[in-house]
Amino acid sequence: MKKTAASKKSAAADRASTTEEAPATEKAPAAKKSAAAKKAAAAKKASAKKASAKKAAPLKRQAPAEKPAVVPKKATAAVKGVAPAKTVAPKPPRGESRTALVRRARRINRELAEVYPYAHPELDFENPFQLVVATVLSAQTTDLRVNQTTPALFAKYPTPEDLAAAVPEEVEEILRPTGFFRAKTKSVIGLSKALTEDFGGEVPGRLEDLVKLPGVGRKTAFVVLGNAFGRPGITVDTHFQRLVRRWRWTEETDPDKIEAAVGALFPKSDWTDLSHHVIWHGRRICHARKPACGACPVAPLCPAYGEGETDPEKAKKLLKYEKGGFPGQRLKPPQAYLDAGGKPAPPLGAG
Repeated sequence: MKKTAASKKSAAADRASTTEEAPATEKAPAAKKSAAAKKAAAAKKASAKKASAKKAAPLKRQAPAEKPAVVPKKATAAVKGVAPAKTVAPKPPRGESRTALVRRARRINRELAEVYPYAHPELDFENPFQLVVATVLSAQTTDLRVNQTTPALFAKYPTPEDLAAAVPEEVEEILRPTGFFRAKTKSVIGLSKALTEDFGGEVPGRLEDLVKLPGVGRKTAFVVLGNAFGRPGITVDTHFQRLVRRWRWTEETDPDKIEAAVGALFPKSDWTDLSHHVIWHGRRICHARKPACGACPVAPLCPAYGEGETDPEKAKKLLKYEKGGFPGQRLKPPQAYLDAGGKPAPPLGAG
């Protein structure tokens, strides 16, 4: 009896154990199925993210880089590596009306007058004869070189009569440093003869008479009229031509047409000083090859801003003459120039 009861108990325990394990065995496939489903969902989600990232990537590449609104198109290349704060907002003259052009041109002249209040002709002279000769000699060379050369010339030939009677070879030797000395010798001796024979040894004070002298054109005539006789005139030299085109005051290339176009923008009384302001600015800051845009007082009014160095510190190193701490072009400059801190040029052979 005991045996039977014990075996009954054992059989019951076996059944119970079987019934307890059975559910676990049945749940295992379901758990596997659930894990697989989760993996599939995760994979699907990951691939969806990748797909959306791929779609979003081109948008990021296409997004335009932030660029300062103040930098003009031409300045972009020159401003590489320079903080936007160092740039200046120009005012391009596209579609500029005639009235706006006149206002901008006159404002530029006013700004330059404040920067160069002592602007003057940079050729040394004591009388109209010395000025006309010095101006003829200044072609294809600097005023500084002329100023270093003329003291010896005028010491030997102080009057038109003296120079008219000079031996050409001796004059050539004196003028050699100015370049093209043979042609220049012919011109200064020729104009001295014309002054002696036609004008009683005096330089005429009329444009139509001056341009008849050998080697004297409208540019030279206006230099003489404006600075020796106080008669307004526009001096269209290489600096003047370059700057007025950069400022888009005119698109003309012929000096006579430039003179007429620019003259129409200003009162006649401003012409001589305007010439000095523009020429001084061209020699000191707005150079032909590398203008110092970052040091330019009229940069906000200049359509060509950015053609040169825009970084203020680098631009300062490009300045010439008194703005860069160097002597000016005259050996004997006016007192106003010296009072403003200008220095006389060194004589020929010095330094």
